[in-house]
Amino acid sequence: MSRFVRASKYRHVFGQNAKKEYGFENVKVTNSAWDTNIISASGQYISVNWNSSGGGAFSILPLPSPFNATNGFPHKLPDSLPLARGHTATVLDTDWSPHNDSIVASGGEDGKTMIWKVEASAFEGWGTDGWEAQDFDPVLRIDASARKVGQVLFHPTASNVLATASGDALVKLWDLANPEEPRTVLSGHGDIIQSLTFNPTGTLLVTTCRDRKLRLFDPRAGGDPVRVNDGHSGIKGSRIVWMGEHDRIATTGFSKMSERQAGIWELGNLDNLKTLSLDQSAGVVMPFWSDNNILFLAGKGDGNIRYYEYESDSLFSLSEYKSSDPQRGMCFLPRRA
Repeated sequence: MSRFVRASKYRHVFGQNAKKEYGFENVKVTNSAWDTNIISASGQYISVNWNSSGGGAFSILPLPSPFNATNGFPHKLPDSLPLARGHTATVLDTDWSPHNDSIVASGGEDGKTMIWKVEASAFEGWGTDGWEAQDFDPVLRIDASARKVGQVLFHPTASNVLATASGDALVKLWDLANPEEPRTVLSGHGDIIQSLTFNPTGTLLVTTCRDRKLRLFDPRAGGDPVRVNDGHSGIKGSRIVWMGEHDRIATTGFSKMSERQAGIWELGNLDNLKTLSLDQSAGVVMPFWSDNNILFLAGKGDGNIRYYEYESDSLFSLSEYKSSDPQRGMCFLPRRA
């Protein structure tokens, strides 16, 4: 039997839940069954898809810290709090600009995409006597589609470019300085787009689709995909994340037998390099990539988060965070936070 142990800097990664008073309680998370991460974060704020009446809404809250309570802000949220209202139907996704911690985009079932700018003064006096909730107003409204807008994603390097994925199986790139018409329309999908991601420079974009295909786009070369290949064989939700500076993408999805999987793919022909079987649970797995070559996998409805180290086109299990509380959504914070 071999005694060789693979060298790793991260063999003993340890996850610990923050104290309850360092987070928020009384959070009314949306009941929508649409598959997104539900929560998004910048270096200053978080947004949560909210369960509200009278149209769609999401909350904007100061970014909590796992190490201390948010100064001057109630740990238990009031029943009535300021919301970002403006959509006439359920908000499905939000994303914060990587260039400005105060700007967030939203997409909803009403086919609209909206841009919001958060002022720090909006949080003064929360929960004090005589305080009245003042809702946020959008600074820009875009008629993005005749169908629902399921995903919104800011470009990683161009500050005024936003991608939207809609129910008409199109990805549209918008110049927010001139939002009358999309700058580029990426087509070729056979069904609803399940997830999308840019490479770190923003020159390439990859999507997963309910038709079980992976598609690679170069928006500079036109609206048709430059590569198409089969993804996970199951029809249930598939997710995708770019693996940093590597010419690789990681996906999560399901097999034909509804087994949850994680996969690694190369860019040349979108060929599969590695497929890892996870378990038989039903929740969609949310993948997150860290610059230290660690892939985090968090399943919806799970209480655990798995960590894998990437090396030589393989994934090596490190450990996992375990909790008795199931997770509905998740996001990563920017490194600067």
